[in-house]
Amino acid sequence: MKATSILHPPLGRSPIDRVELDYDARFLRRKLLRTAAGADLLVDLPKVTALSHGDALLTDSGPIAVIAADEPVLIVTGDLPRLAWHIGNRHTPCQIEPFHLIIRADHVLRAMLAGLGATVTEARRPFIPEGGAYGPVQVMGHSHGQSHDHSHGHHPHPHPHD
Repeated sequence: MKATSILHPPLGRSPIDRVELDYDARFLRRKLLRTAAGADLLVDLPKVTALSHGDALLTDSGPIAVIAADEPVLIVTGDLPRLAWHIGNRHTPCQIEPFHLIIRADHVLRAMLAGLGATVTEARRPFIPEGGAYGPVQVMGHSHGQSHDHSHGHHPHPHPHD
């Protein structure tokens, strides 16, 4: 099967299959995937695209649902507005829930958040970060190494980094 376009919810008809992709894998342009039913699916999009949980890849046979796969995350509780500001200041994708924040597992961010008084718990679950006012989250490959200087200009929208 081959997919060359994306459908956003509502799909209009039931998916015929699904692909489960973690956060990094949901950024793609051309890639061979394996569906849950075991079929090969060649994704061939015009440009690198951020797929969201609930989107579908359109094939001649029908839509293939995109599902966020379980992956290592950190569940953050505490002073959520303050903690969210620090997470956002580092251009880090964040899933915002009513009583906690979820970020991808990162030992540097874990230490920073604990230092700010957060309770940080490791888990494995789907990671579905906020897309923001400018569309899907577009922060990819952001390094959190000690040499990273955060004194650079901050932009009001997510952007590819590094």
